[in-house]
Amino acid sequence: MKAIKNMKLITENGVVENQGVIFDQRIQEIVAENQIGPGMEVIDVGGAYLSAGFIDIHIHGCAGYDVMDDDDHAIRNIARHLVTKGVTAFLPTTMTMEFSRIKRALERIRKNMTDSAQYAQVLGCNLEGPFLSRKYKGAQDEKYIRQPDFELISPYLDVIRLLTIAPEEEGSIDFIKQAVQSGIVVSIGHTNATFNETTKGIEAGASHVTHLFNGMTPLHHRNPGVVGAALWHDVTCELIADNIHVDPAVQTILLKVKGEEKIILITDAMRACLLADGEYDLGGQKVYVKDHQAKLSNGSLAGSTLVLNEAIRNFMTNTGMKIEDAVKMTTLNPAKLLGIEKQKGSVAPGKDADLVVFDQNLNIMMTIVGGEKVFTMA
Repeated sequence: MKAIKNMKLITENGVVENQGVIFDQRIQEIVAENQIGPGMEVIDVGGAYLSAGFIDIHIHGCAGYDVMDDDDHAIRNIARHLVTKGVTAFLPTTMTMEFSRIKRALERIRKNMTDSAQYAQVLGCNLEGPFLSRKYKGAQDEKYIRQPDFELISPYLDVIRLLTIAPEEEGSIDFIKQAVQSGIVVSIGHTNATFNETTKGIEAGASHVTHLFNGMTPLHHRNPGVVGAALWHDVTCELIADNIHVDPAVQTILLKVKGEEKIILITDAMRACLLADGEYDLGGQKVYVKDHQAKLSNGSLAGSTLVLNEAIRNFMTNTGMKIEDAVKMTTLNPAKLLGIEKQKGSVAPGKDADLVVFDQNLNIMMTIVGGEKVFTMA
């Protein structure tokens, strides 16, 4: 049994001090610090913050690796690097490529879901494409975009936790209904939908919006589009808070309109994340990274080089939000979206001992997955 003490503990109800968190693979108790019993391995974190581990539900890669790589070690290497930034669980995210390539990625993700290696846990797949709009394809390869076909994904219902669809495309509404009935969270994104078409997708069961503001019809006072529908309806919205994809002022507007419980911070990171500027690739297309911006040759943004602790820090700076509230956008909010809030997302007895220690500037000091230390800052 282990215990952490001398911390600012971020709970669902705020920050508490003078407490001890006792855990093995799961959190067993939260007690007064002076009640930590003998015989335990006690970790003194020197007054730093302790929260549940971060969950990144939308990430394509990092440190030179990509989810779509035909490499059995790529996902594990992504997981190994993510813990250095406080991420304890994630959804490896696919790209629009040949469907045979997508199938191979899904099979690798399935294998990694049962991998006991003590890195960030693979929760399943975020299927981004190929059921998208050509007009708002972003960095997705247009030649592999196709009409929704539930039979294509039916062998992978145990793997796909989240998927993106353009609700205006023929067959999308029936597809959304089937996916939701199968336990998949359906997200609206990469779409040319109108406000009404988006609303029909939400009424069919879509409950989430992929990287809000990017890859969709914008808000206009005579044509509110997907953004207008996302702001109007009770759906969760992803936000890439790198200050490149979305202006800081718009991030503040979003918080005022949606509230902290309906925003999930993501990275949408690609393989250049954690690496230097240069030439990379994403979904089979060349990507040029300069000054932290990843772009295709035509200037379209192509994912990001963002890390999740930096996203929290940016959002706090932009909005004035307290650290304990901003952290929920990477812990409790994604856990609730995926229906795993009884196991993850906050520090509470009975939940997985996925924990992260950081200072007031969100520098990661220690990451714990399943009760085991997997990263300690040198």
